[in-house]
Amino acid sequence: MAKTPPEREESDPWLPEVQPDSYGISADLVRTVSEALERGDEAEARRVATDLHEADLADLLENLDRDDRPRLIQILGGDFDLEVLTYLDSSLREEILEALEPRQLADSLSDLDSDDAVDIFEDLDEEAQREVLEALPRADRIALEESLSFPEDSAGRIMQREVLAVPSSWTVGQTIDYMRAAKDLPDDFYDLYIVDPKHQPIGYVPLSRAMRTRRPVALTEIMTDDMKVVPIEMDQEEVAYLFRQYGLVSAPVIDGAGRLIGVVTVDDVVHIIDEEAEEDLLKLAGVKETDLYSAVLDTTRSRFSWLLINLFTAVAASLVIAIFEETIERVVALAVLMPIVASMGGNAGTQTLTVAVRAIAMRDLSAGNAWRFVGKEVLVGLANGMIFAVLAGLLAWVWFDAPMIGAIIAAAMVINLVVATLSGALVPLGLEKLGVDPAVASSVVLTTVTDVIGFFAFLGLAALLLF
Repeated sequence: MAKTPPEREESDPWLPEVQPDSYGISADLVRTVSEALERGDEAEARRVATDLHEADLADLLENLDRDDRPRLIQILGGDFDLEVLTYLDSSLREEILEALEPRQLADSLSDLDSDDAVDIFEDLDEEAQREVLEALPRADRIALEESLSFPEDSAGRIMQREVLAVPSSWTVGQTIDYMRAAKDLPDDFYDLYIVDPKHQPIGYVPLSRAMRTRRPVALTEIMTDDMKVVPIEMDQEEVAYLFRQYGLVSAPVIDGAGRLIGVVTVDDVVHIIDEEAEEDLLKLAGVKETDLYSAVLDTTRSRFSWLLINLFTAVAASLVIAIFEETIERVVALAVLMPIVASMGGNAGTQTLTVAVRAIAMRDLSAGNAWRFVGKEVLVGLANGMIFAVLAGLLAWVWFDAPMIGAIIAAAMVINLVVATLSGALVPLGLEKLGVDPAVASSVVLTTVTDVIGFFAFLGLAALLLF
C-alpha cells in the first residue's frame, strides 16, 4: 500500500521537498539513481528508491533508461510493490511485467486490492497469465478469472470485490465490532452498504455518519436509500459520468439478479476520466495511444495511417487550386495570400471542433441544445470573420497596392470562417448521430472542408472579379 513520504534530511538533497508545489521526484533524484546504477552501486540505488511513494517510484522508472528499469526492480526485490504498476504508463507496464517472475507476480497480486490485481493481470501475455494463475491460491484464481470474464472497460473490470456489506437488522454497534474483527475488509472504504436477505443493496451509510451515531441505533434509521447502483456490465465511461454527475465517492456494483458483488471507488474513476480525456485528445490528433516510451518503428507505424488519410485530403485541396491555375499564374499575389485564408479557417474550425467533441464526451451537448450551440458558433465565426476580413483586407491592399485583392481576401475570410465554425459544430454532431466516435474522424473531415472551401472561395472570387 501507499507509503507516507519520508521526512527530508539535509543529507538527502534528492528526496522530494514536502511542499505543495514540489511533490514528486526531482531531477537530482533521477540523476543520483542513474549514476548509482551506472557505477554498480546497488546499495545507493536501493537506499534512494526504497522509501519512495509508489507513484514517485513509477515516475522514477519512467525517467530511467530502458536497461536501468529492470535492474532497479531486481535490486529492490521484495520491496518492489506491484501497486507501482498502476501508476505507470501502459506501454512501460508491459515492459516491466516481462522482467518479473510469475511466482513473484502471483505473490504480489494476492496482496493487492482485487481491482488493482485485475488491472495489472490483464496486461500480461497469455503465457504469463497461465503461469501466474497456476501459482495463485485457488480462491484468488477463481476471483481473478471471474473478473476477466466481464466485458473490457466495464464496471466488472474496475470494481473492487472487497466491500463492506452488513445485514439490515444490525445496529451501529454491531457494525463497528464487525469492522474491528473482520480480516477480509478493504483497506480503504467510504460507505457501509446495507443488504437484505437476498444480498441486494437497499441503502448505504457513510462511514463518517456511522462513527458519529450512538451504538444502539439501527443502521436502517440512518441509511440513505436514494442510492445509485452500477450494473456489472455498465461501460466505464457511464460509470465515470455517474460519479461526476452525482458527486459520488463510491457506488455498489450489482449482478443480473441485483446482488451486491463489489464497489467502484472514486480513485478508480479518476483514472478512467484521465484515460478517456487522453484518448479523446489523442484521437483528435490521429494518434491511437500515447507513444512517449514506444520504439521509433512502432510510433512510425501507428501514425502512418492517419497521415496517409491526410495526404488524400491535401490532394483534394490541391485539386481545387489546380482548377484556378491560370488565375494564380496571372496574379501571383493570390498564391501568397491563399495560406492565410486556409489557415484562419482551419484554426477557427478546430476551436469549435474541440469544444464540441469535449462537450459531447461530457454530455453537455445533446439534441436539446445542439442547434443553439450551432447558431452561436456560426455567429462567432461571422463576427471573427468580419474582424479579420478588415485586417487581412487592409494588409493585402497595402502589401500589393491592389484594393480589389484586399476586398477578395476579406470576403473569402468571412465565408471560410463561417463555414469553418459551422463545420466544426456539425461534423462531430453528425458523426455522433451516425454512431461514429467524433474524436476519431472529425479533424480529418474538418481539415478537408476548411481547405477546400477556403481555396475555392478565395480563388473563385478572384477569377470572378479580376477577369
